[in-house]
Amino acid sequence: MAALDRPAGLTGERWRLVLRGRGGAWVRPAALAVLILTGVLYLWGLDRNGYANSYYSAAVLAGTRSWKAFFFGSFDAGSFITVDKPPTALWLMALSGRIVGFSAWSLLLPEALLGVATVALVFATVRRLSGPVAGLIAAVVMALTPVAVLMFRFNNPDALLTFLLVAAAWALARALERGRTRWLLLSAAIVGLAFDTKYLQAYIVLPALVLTFLLLGPGTGRRRFGQLLAAAGILLVSSGWWLTIVEVTPAGARPYIGGSTDNSVLNLVLGYDGFGRLTGAIGTFGRATAAGTARAFAGGAGPAGADGFGGFGGQPGLLRLFNSQLGGEISWLLPLAAVAIVAGLWARRHEPRTDLARAGYVLWGTWLATHALVFSFAGGILHSYYTVAMAPAVAGLAGAGLVDLWRLRSRSWAGGAGAAVALLVTAWWGATLLARTPDFAPGLGTAELALAAVAAALLLMPRWPRLPQQVPAAAVALGLVAVLLGPGAYAVATAGRATTGPDPSAGPAAAAPLGVGGGLGPVPGGDGRFVGAAPPAVAGGPGGLDRVDPTLLSYLERHQGGATWLVATSSASQAAPIELATGRAVLAMGGFSGSDPALTAARLGQLVRSGQLRYVLVDGGPGRFGSGGFGPDGSGGVAAAPGAVAGVTRSVTMWVTQNCTVVDYGGGASSSLYDCATAVGGSAR
Repeated sequence: MAALDRPAGLTGERWRLVLRGRGGAWVRPAALAVLILTGVLYLWGLDRNGYANSYYSAAVLAGTRSWKAFFFGSFDAGSFITVDKPPTALWLMALSGRIVGFSAWSLLLPEALLGVATVALVFATVRRLSGPVAGLIAAVVMALTPVAVLMFRFNNPDALLTFLLVAAAWALARALERGRTRWLLLSAAIVGLAFDTKYLQAYIVLPALVLTFLLLGPGTGRRRFGQLLAAAGILLVSSGWWLTIVEVTPAGARPYIGGSTDNSVLNLVLGYDGFGRLTGAIGTFGRATAAGTARAFAGGAGPAGADGFGGFGGQPGLLRLFNSQLGGEISWLLPLAAVAIVAGLWARRHEPRTDLARAGYVLWGTWLATHALVFSFAGGILHSYYTVAMAPAVAGLAGAGLVDLWRLRSRSWAGGAGAAVALLVTAWWGATLLARTPDFAPGLGTAELALAAVAAALLLMPRWPRLPQQVPAAAVALGLVAVLLGPGAYAVATAGRATTGPDPSAGPAAAAPLGVGGGLGPVPGGDGRFVGAAPPAVAGGPGGLDRVDPTLLSYLERHQGGATWLVATSSASQAAPIELATGRAVLAMGGFSGSDPALTAARLGQLVRSGQLRYVLVDGGPGRFGSGGFGPDGSGGVAAAPGAVAGVTRSVTMWVTQNCTVVDYGGGASSSLYDCATAVGGSAR
C-alpha cells in the first residue's frame, strides 16, 4: 500500500538518478559544476561588448518596436529593408528586449544562455554515445573553445545556429539508441530551424547526421531509409515555412530582402548567402557589398583574399584552418581530434554495427570533416567566427578519443603511444599559436609543452604490475590540462575585452585581424574619420555608437514630425548607430553596405511626398554618398569596388541633390543633411 501512495516516478532509485546521473554519484554534480563555470565565463562583464554588431542590434531594436519588423527581420521599425539573414536569431533577442526592455544586457543575455545550453547538450549527447567521462571532457572543451566564447557573448546568428546543430545531434543520438522515428524527425525539424537561422550553412551537418543513421542506426536498411525519407519531408517543411510566407507576400506589403539582387529571399539563399560563399561568384551587388565591407571596416584597405573581398578567413587552401585568421579560433585541439577519429574507429572495429560509441565517431568525424572541407576551400566570404560550428565536433572527438586512448593503453603499448603522440602534437600546436602573440601570456606555451611531455612520459611507461592503476588516468588528465592551457587563456582573454563590429575575433587584442583590438570596430565615416560619441537615447551603453554626431541627432529628433523614418542614409552601417542612439527608425537606402538595389528615385519621391521621409543624410560632403554610393557625377564618397554597381544609384542621388535643400544643422562638414520637404510636388527624375 505504501508503494501505491508514492507518486509515480518518484521512487528512491529515480531520485538517486536525478541527483547523481547515470554513471555514478559524481556525474551530475561534476556536470553542474562545468555548467556553472561556463555561465560565469559567458556572463562575466557581458555588457562590455555594448551593442556588439550594431547591424543586427538595430534589427533587434526594430523588432521590439514593430511586430512586422519582428517577423520579417527588418533592419528598421519602418520595415523598409531586412537584414541579410533569416530572423530566427533576432526573435530571441527581440523577445528578450520586449520582456525586460531593450539594452545591451537584454540583447546579449539570450546568446550567453544559449552557450550554457549548448555545453549542456554537448555533455548529454557525448555521454549518451561514449559515456559520462567523455561527456564531461567534451563539455569542458566546448566551453573553453575561444570562438565559442566569442560567439556566445555576441549577437550574430552563429550562437543560435550552433545550439540548434548540437540539439539536432542530441535528438539523433536518441534515435540511434532504439531507432524510434520521432527522434529522427525531431532532429530533422531542428536542422530546419537552423536553416531559418543561417540558411545553407545549417545543411553542412546533414552528411554527418544522414550517414550516421543510415549506416549505424537500428533496424533494417529498408526501415532506416524510409525513416530518413520521412525526416527529409520534415526538414523541407521546417526549413521552408518562413521562406514560403515571405515569397508569397506581395513586395509592397513587406520589406525589401536585404542582400538580394531582385527582392527575392530565394535569390539571397542561393546567391549571396548560399553558393556565393563557396564559389565567390556572388554577383555584382554581393561583390560590391563584400568589397565595401572589407574596405570600410579596414579603414580603406580590405584584407587580401579571393577577388579582393574573401580574405576575412585568409586564402583558401588545405591549411586554411591553421592560418593567422582561423587558427586561434578553432584549431587548438584539431591534432587531438584527428588522432581520436583513427584510434576510436580502430578500438571499436569489432563492436556490433549499432555500437553507439562508434556512431559517435562517425557523427563527429563526418561533422568535422565536412566543415573543414567547406571552410578550407570556400572561395567567397568566410569570417573566422563561422568556425564555431566545428567546435561541437572537436569537443565530441576530444572527449571520446581521450577515454578510448586511455582504455587502449591498458590493452597494448600502442594505445599509450597514440595518446602520447596526440597530446604532444596538440601541445606543440598550442605553443605555436601562443607564439604568434608573444606579449600575451609569455611562458604559457612552454608550460603547455612541459606538462604534455610529463603526461606522455607517464603514458609510455611499461605496464608494471606495481604501477598504480591511477597513473595512466592521471597522465591523461594532466595532458588534457596541458592542451587546454592555450585555448583556456584565449577564452578568458576573449571574455575580458570589448568586442564589437561585423568581424569579431577571439583571443587577446593582439590576435585580432588587422591588429584591431575590438574585432574590426566601428565604421569610419565617408572621409575616414570617426565622429564623436553621444549618450544613447536607449538603455544599455554606447557600444557601437561612437560615430554618432549629437548635434545631428538633436536636430533630427526636433524636426522629424510625423515622418516614419528619422532620416535616410546610404547604408545600414551609417544608419545603425543613429537607430541605436535614438531608438527611432532610420532608412538604409542601400542595405548593409549601400549596394542593395532597394530604392529607386521614383520610390524615394513617393516616400517624400507621402510624408514618410523628410531628411536624407549624405556622408562625404555635399552631393556625395559614402559606402559605395555615387555623387551627382557618378563618383563615390568612398571608392566603389571594381565593377561594383551601387544600390543607391546615380538617379537617387541626383533626385536628392536637385530636389532637396542642404541644411545647416551645426554639425561637421563631413556630413551633409538634405531636407526634402521642399521636394513635395516635385517629380522623381
